[in-house]
Amino acid sequence: MALPVREQLKYWGAALVVLLVLLWWLGDVILPFLLGAAVAYLLDPVADRFETLGLSRVVSVALMTVLGLILFITLSLLVIPTLVTQAASLVERIASIIESAPENVARLQVWLSGTFPGLVERFPDIGDIEQTLSRSLTSVTGAIRERAGTLIEGALASFSGIVNALVLLVIVPVVAFYLLLDWDKMVARIDELLPREHAPTIRELAREIDRTLASFVRGQGTVCLILGIYYAAALALVGLQFGFVVGAIAGFLTFIPYVGALVGGVLAIGLALFQFWGDWLWILAVWAIFQSGQFIEGNILTPKLVGSSVGLHPVWLLFALSAFGAVFGFVGLLIAVPVAAALGVLARFGVHRYTDSPLYRGTAEDDGEGCDG
Repeated sequence: MALPVREQLKYWGAALVVLLVLLWWLGDVILPFLLGAAVAYLLDPVADRFETLGLSRVVSVALMTVLGLILFITLSLLVIPTLVTQAASLVERIASIIESAPENVARLQVWLSGTFPGLVERFPDIGDIEQTLSRSLTSVTGAIRERAGTLIEGALASFSGIVNALVLLVIVPVVAFYLLLDWDKMVARIDELLPREHAPTIRELAREIDRTLASFVRGQGTVCLILGIYYAAALALVGLQFGFVVGAIAGFLTFIPYVGALVGGVLAIGLALFQFWGDWLWILAVWAIFQSGQFIEGNILTPKLVGSSVGLHPVWLLFALSAFGAVFGFVGLLIAVPVAAALGVLARFGVHRYTDSPLYRGTAEDDGEGCDG
């Protein structure tokens, strides 16, 4: 005899509360395991593809591990040091730009006075802008440099942070290796434990969630990688200082719709204005790089790699990242996208059930009474 719906809701609700409490309580302890599970989930289709080529699961996972180590060593030796160096230099450059802003405003005032003398006479208070801006930006510059110095010193001096980083570097690949090795077995075992009455519905919902995650996470991750490489290479070709780190930032933030192009474009064009001031061709070239990147993303990459039926609205995604990040910290940011995808699928399922239910349609007797009236 099946349990009543009310009893089932009690059990499943209690299980959900326990899961959320464990995520909040364990915090950073569970972080390597979540990262390992995420890596295993992302790489499982690659392992399946190797198996279709005739390799065993063990050989497929071992081959992927070797390739991953080669990629990690290459990034560690070539890419990451350059990225860190340019990021630190970029902070200093931004602080210098902010410091020199009053001087630039003064030059602008001189140019306005010579070009549009009537403007200064009509707005006499414009002369106070330099002093006000100078006081404000001096405090902002000091805060930026103080904060940057504090972060760098804390990162270098924190032994626990170094230990945690080493733990991540060791545990995450090990967890990902073993989960990837037994992924199909784990999925089959979980399927065996599903409540028999609801197993078909749960399987269908799980397949829909997997399709949504595969389209968004794997597809959007590929889009981020392609755009990051494109922005970094194109900005480097036009000679923009810190173009590598700006391209990496823009590519990474592309994961959040419109944010990557907006932040990266504003940062790159702002740097181009100070570096190429007066040489408008190169400033226009930087603008064209981000415009072309947006065109490629919207018309080629996203339709081909992500698809139009993912079902993760940008506002819903931003809300999920903000809410889970505030409650669970960095762990919350990791689970925000999967949970948002799952909740979206469940919401669509609930709406479909509601529109097919008597609560929405009413009974046949009610429809007849309504027509007679």
